[in-house]
Amino acid sequence: MSLFQTHKRGVSFRAIFAFLFTHWAKRKGIIAATLAAVLVSTLAEVLVPLFAGRLIDALSLADRETAWHLATMAFLAIVGLGVTMVSARHATYFIIVRLTLRMMSDVAADAFARVQRFSSDWHASSFAGSTVRKISRGMWSLDVLHDTLLVALFPSVVALGGTALLLGWNWPVLGAVVAVGAVAFIGLTLALSVHYVAPAARLSNAWDTRVGGVLADAVGCNAVVKGYGAEAREEERLERVLGKWNARTYRTWMAATWAGTAQLLALVALQASIIGTALVLWHQGQASAGDVAYVLTSYLVIHSYLRDIGMHVHNLQRSMNELEELVEIHHQKVGVSDAPNAVPAQVAEGTIAFENVTFHYGGHAKPLYENLSVTIPAGERVGLVGHSGSGKTTFVKLIQRMHDVSSGRVIVDGQDVRDVTQGSLRRAIAVVQQEPVLFHRSLMENIAYGRPDASFEEIRRAAELANAADFIARLPRGYGTLVGERGVKLSGGERQRIAIARAFLADAPILILDEATSSLDSESEAAIQDAMERLMVGRTTLVIAHRLSTVRSLDRLMVFDKGRIVEEGDHDTLVRREGGLYRRLFERQAMELAKGLAA
Repeated sequence: MSLFQTHKRGVSFRAIFAFLFTHWAKRKGIIAATLAAVLVSTLAEVLVPLFAGRLIDALSLADRETAWHLATMAFLAIVGLGVTMVSARHATYFIIVRLTLRMMSDVAADAFARVQRFSSDWHASSFAGSTVRKISRGMWSLDVLHDTLLVALFPSVVALGGTALLLGWNWPVLGAVVAVGAVAFIGLTLALSVHYVAPAARLSNAWDTRVGGVLADAVGCNAVVKGYGAEAREEERLERVLGKWNARTYRTWMAATWAGTAQLLALVALQASIIGTALVLWHQGQASAGDVAYVLTSYLVIHSYLRDIGMHVHNLQRSMNELEELVEIHHQKVGVSDAPNAVPAQVAEGTIAFENVTFHYGGHAKPLYENLSVTIPAGERVGLVGHSGSGKTTFVKLIQRMHDVSSGRVIVDGQDVRDVTQGSLRRAIAVVQQEPVLFHRSLMENIAYGRPDASFEEIRRAAELANAADFIARLPRGYGTLVGERGVKLSGGERQRIAIARAFLADAPILILDEATSSLDSESEAAIQDAMERLMVGRTTLVIAHRLSTVRSLDRLMVFDKGRIVEEGDHDTLVRREGGLYRRLFERQAMELAKGLAA
């Protein structure tokens, strides 16, 4: 297996380098400047042994004046090369710091943008903590990767090649020994890294990602952990994962240790070959004492570079393993993409139509919808009713274009949702979820999320319409109050009112309500129901109904069953239909409510 072959899991090194070169291509000038500075610095270091040899030869001359002159010239050359090397090395780091920081920012921003555009199913199946770990670890791997490739491996290759050429110019056999030995050592290092260290590193990285996921899952659900007194259980769960991580990481580190020992042994063999060859040349009269000093000094340079090459290759391997998961994110398909010629949606009225829509969930042979056609006129308030899994939520997701239909069309104000940009379409649709999610930001920022340019007076008015102004006024910092991660500092009713205020401020022509009162106390429910009645006025409204008592006043109810709309009509019409599904559902809920009151 070469360094560029495909892994058993994940992306190939070739793909990782392609990803890296794509970002380098955006900064050709700064890359060229970096390589030029490295080249100057390295060549200055390679030439130092040559003048050191000349210095030794000068000191051996009988004419002290001539010796002094030649030694002084060699000395000044060594000093000049040292100053050049230091200056060029400083320039290298000055340039590469800017390059690395810019690229780290870019790859993190690109990955974040891509993750945000993955499907809701992808997000539902992925640990948020693991995703964050992949991005942050991949971002930081660029720091090591740049230092390794540009500041370490590139000058190492230049130094080894330059030294082999200089030695070979005077003694071809010595140049051949250096060249063959260096190539063999590098080949050994790459083989150990790819075959021995890389598989262990890849596995330990996977368990490192899992540790992040377990931590984020438990910390994010801390209220549930506390509620069930399950702290010890979560600690045991983490301990099991840490045990696996410990074992895999130990294996990786020990593999690197054994590989390092093998490389040191190879260096000892190369050292013996070079010094032994130099001694033979001296014995045969083909090299002076200064020449031997030159060879020995050159070997010290070679030794330091070769020794470091082993470390650099391991760093390269590790950084590429860490970058691998971030590159995988870039290789995954975005769930739904805008068409190349997509235009901003123009939604003013909010008329919705499904025209012969067939829809399959990925991997399902049987469609959920088959030739579904229905029209919802602008301003109509429609309830979506049915058992769980009957197709209610998918119906509104297709309107938002969270999924693409298999065939047919979803039309909003005469526009196929596939022909408009997703962002503009979704800005025309306000959503109040059953479990609203708030950002760990101020109440003002959460309310204004749909309209970040709104004035404070507009935000305050939206809060009043949502019956949220009173409880906000009682908070110490009012609209500047931070709500905690996912809004945990607020009660369920308070979160719902903030979500409704957000929808009021968005002022979208289409409104989707995912039963927002199903888990609230009666007082909160009354306040939120009142706010939602105001919110629905003048908007095309879809209400996903779990409790049928909340849809009695809507204009039309659509009853779903296994992906089909089996009944339509208002509450009074459907509840009188003998044997109807809606009537059965309504009577069952009424009986459960009566039993609850009796108890």
